[in-house]
Amino acid sequence: MIVKLDHRDQKIAELMLDVQLPAYKVEAKLINFEGIPQLKDTVESIQASNENFVGYLIEKNLVAFLSYTDSETEYQICRLVVHPTYFKQGIARRLVNDFLKNIVQNKKVIVSTGSDNAPAINLYLSSGFTFQKKVEVAPNVFISLFEATTLNH
Repeated sequence: MIVKLDHRDQKIAELMLDVQLPAYKVEAKLINFEGIPQLKDTVESIQASNENFVGYLIEKNLVAFLSYTDSETEYQICRLVVHPTYFKQGIARRLVNDFLKNIVQNKKVIVSTGSDNAPAINLYLSSGFTFQKKVEVAPNVFISLFEATTLNH
């Protein structure tokens, strides 16, 4: 079940961190870079975030979430995390599809991921995103930027 998350609630922020840290540790290994900013998040930094959060629950347990920002011209997916226990079950795809169908309206959507994160890249490409460019964010560490244009999904 996909639900809106109140990340300002301490207990929810704690649950989110319990999903986010293990997920980003896996990505850090995939892209060989421990400097992913979300690995430094705390309950307080999640609570202070200006992002919007939607979570994926299995039997009332938070196992994944997506966060995004919304401006006049675009949405940006900021985080898409699935607890490693629940990898390869289509949960990230369901979150992205729900976001594109039920939240996004008449604006482009941008997202980035580590250029060596093949599962995330495949997910975005198969969800209608197109590759835009690679950016070096640290010595020999690259992120790939993607964009989707939506018209009232």
